[in-house]
Amino acid sequence: MKFTINWLKEYVDTPLSPAAVADGLTMRGLEVESISHLAPALDNVVVGQILEVSRHPSAERLALCRVAIEGTALPVVCGAANARPGLLAPLALPEAVLADGRRVSAVEIRGRASAGMLCSAKELGLGDDATGLLELPPTCRPGQPLATALGLDDWLIEVDLTPNRPDCASVIGIAREVAALTGQRLVRPQAAAELPAPSADLPFAVEIQAPEHCPRYAARLITGVRIGPSPWWLQLRLRAVGVRPINNIVDVTNLVLMELGQPLHAFDFQRIAGGRIVVRTARVGEAMVTLDGARRQLDAGMLLITDPERPVALAGIMGGESSEVTASTTEVLLESAFFEPTSIRRTARVLKMSTEASYRFERGVDFGGVVPALQRATALMADLAGGQPRPGGVDCCPRPRRPVTLGLRVARTNTLLGTTLTAGEIRTTLARIEVASTQVAEDRLAVTPPSFRVDLEREIDLIEEVARVVGYETIGASLPRVPLVLPEATPDRPLRREAASILTALGFCEAVNYSFTDKRYCEWLELPPQDPRRCQLPLLNPLAEDQGVLRTSLLPGLFSNVRHNLNRQTLRLRLFEVGKVFFAQDGKPQPQEGQRLAAVLTGPRWPRGQRLHGAGDEGVDVFDVKGVAEALIQGLGLATAGLVASQEPLGFAVPESLLAVVLPGGTVGHLGQVAPPVADRFGIRQPVFFLDLDLDALVAAERHRKAFAALPRFPAVNWDLALVVADEVPAGAMVAGLIAAGEPLVEAAELFDVYRGKPLAPGEKSVAISVTYRAPDRTLGDLEVEKVHRRLADRMVTLFGGRLRETTA
Repeated sequence: MKFTINWLKEYVDTPLSPAAVADGLTMRGLEVESISHLAPALDNVVVGQILEVSRHPSAERLALCRVAIEGTALPVVCGAANARPGLLAPLALPEAVLADGRRVSAVEIRGRASAGMLCSAKELGLGDDATGLLELPPTCRPGQPLATALGLDDWLIEVDLTPNRPDCASVIGIAREVAALTGQRLVRPQAAAELPAPSADLPFAVEIQAPEHCPRYAARLITGVRIGPSPWWLQLRLRAVGVRPINNIVDVTNLVLMELGQPLHAFDFQRIAGGRIVVRTARVGEAMVTLDGARRQLDAGMLLITDPERPVALAGIMGGESSEVTASTTEVLLESAFFEPTSIRRTARVLKMSTEASYRFERGVDFGGVVPALQRATALMADLAGGQPRPGGVDCCPRPRRPVTLGLRVARTNTLLGTTLTAGEIRTTLARIEVASTQVAEDRLAVTPPSFRVDLEREIDLIEEVARVVGYETIGASLPRVPLVLPEATPDRPLRREAASILTALGFCEAVNYSFTDKRYCEWLELPPQDPRRCQLPLLNPLAEDQGVLRTSLLPGLFSNVRHNLNRQTLRLRLFEVGKVFFAQDGKPQPQEGQRLAAVLTGPRWPRGQRLHGAGDEGVDVFDVKGVAEALIQGLGLATAGLVASQEPLGFAVPESLLAVVLPGGTVGHLGQVAPPVADRFGIRQPVFFLDLDLDALVAAERHRKAFAALPRFPAVNWDLALVVADEVPAGAMVAGLIAAGEPLVEAAELFDVYRGKPLAPGEKSVAISVTYRAPDRTLGDLEVEKVHRRLADRMVTLFGGRLRETTA
């Protein structure tokens, strides 16, 4: 929000300097972003009046002018087409510096003396027009410093507003804050608020078909207007805050917008079919051309202002080209309305449009300020454009808003702020920002927020207002009493910490992605229709098109991380993420949340500087990610977890590589290789492997307690067991079955070879397992080991079929 000090002083006659105003606003929660002098350096630039104009004898396009300043006339050579006797224009005297850095001096041009330079608006940095001299209003006096003549001796302040303070998106809103700061009276630009009674022969009508989007719409007809440039004071005021003057009608709407914070729109009434305004939502396939000349394809549900034939404005954002005020306009239908913020915000985001009007409607304008703004603009148009307001008007209000009363406790206020304010002092404080209150009990006030304060909804909001108006700097510092109690740790926190420690030890880096994701990822992952990961919850106000739903899986975010790194020549990646996923629930507004752990691997198995002797550039494969899963299972002490071939294929995984992580209660995760077509959709052009686990299920699973034992005193004995089995028998299940036999002398079992080929028959494989035997109190002999080993071999044949290939020590 931009405003000037001179404009501010029209509503509150503050003695504060610009710097003091900026400091005071910042200390009361309205952070001032910048403060600067309004005009560029205009030293030695004065008002000149052209007395005579004659042709230059040596230059066809130049003229010789005599320019009067304070009783003297100076010769000036000028090439502007609009130079004429009687014109008041800026005259830059010697030593003046123009906007582009040029320094003016007395020179001769084609043999004729020029004691200065008549200037355009662009040459002085006062606008973009360079086609001719800047024509000054007749109120300027020859010889007067230009900055003084134009009222440019002023300061511009820009405030960075938070979304909850739309009331300060106006000069009157800022003036209200300054009045509260200094204790001075606020002077409003117009007191009248009611529309004249409608006349019987009102030539226009308004119909609201979408009251949920437009609860209030007011309009007046102004006839006999003469379109032309606005007076200088209005043009300069708009230019000062970055608004380009257009004509007297449009400029009035922009002035009231900046002054009162209420957007208005002026229609050429003769271009409104049937003199009838209809406020409705867009139909499927409807389009319109807005004032910027762009054709806008509209979605159903977008709010429009229409006549019986076509849309004439995009409600709350921009008018339509079909009803634009032009030089031939003589009748203006002036609109002032309240549009629901969510409706305007959604339309502006979809159409990628942002205007001064949408900025205010998106945050919420003053419901009670609709008519006063309309009356203010009507009076200005009558004054500046010669218009005649038609008796009566329209104020359609299908959904009126009644004031809400909030309770405010005096003791609660003092407890939170550390103050000792009385009820009377709190009432006086709130009255300074026009918040009315009455005392209903010794410790309680009934407070009625004004309609322009849409942010005051709870008691704590009122307490914050008391602190703001009193001044944060006046409240003494005190430390609150905080009990030194450690927060209760959630059950998943230790496991998350352990899992992260294990993965970082394996060379992984942790990624943190947004919980918002792209709804297309479900299709990219080729998830089946019944997959719960398709139960996405859309966001009401997404930050971007590719962040429109809450994530149901961590993998798409990690795949995007992989693509980002591969595009920057980082080809070896180990990433993991621990975070929440969200599943929409039928009939419930809140999603079901769950904790997941996911990891991805891609690229060479070894870093360039750490490759072992004989190791080449081979990449990671499914056994690498399987090893990661096994390290997690072992490191987390998951006693009952295991890896088995998945019986239900995943659309985004290569079926031959897919393994399921299982617990007694069922499957808790998967690992494998990402299918190449899926990886290609995410922009990944090399094999990538994934691990995806349900962290909540792991937290609930049974875990081994860590136990410590003395180091063994006696040596171990290693015997190998080779069994020929059918090719579909899992080797991991064989190792697990051997351990599950419960032989007390068996210390460990490890798979070390799987062989297929001659002399074995097709469909067979030889699985070799190394078994470690040890006794805690003696050295084992061969006969004792052989007895146990043969018993294990017989058990394995019984469990898995096949035949014993050999049993060796």
